[in-house]
Amino acid sequence: MDSAVNAVVGAGVALQQFNQDQDMQASLLKRSLDNQSAQVAQLMDSMAPEPKLAATGTVGTQINTYA
Repeated sequence: MDSAVNAVVGAGVALQQFNQDQDMQASLLKRSLDNQSAQVAQLMDSMAPEPKLAATGTVGTQINTYA
């Protein structure tokens, strides 16, 4: 009887340790993804904005449909 109880307790402790390891790995992954997200946002912010299309004048505001 004693060996069966010890086996169950040992399995419970092993599962608890496994769950703690999984929690630490998930936390590390979340921090890594957050850091990557911040770096990508910083990179995107540093890029030059797209040039705006012409809104007035004749260059770039009219389409030549005869071409």
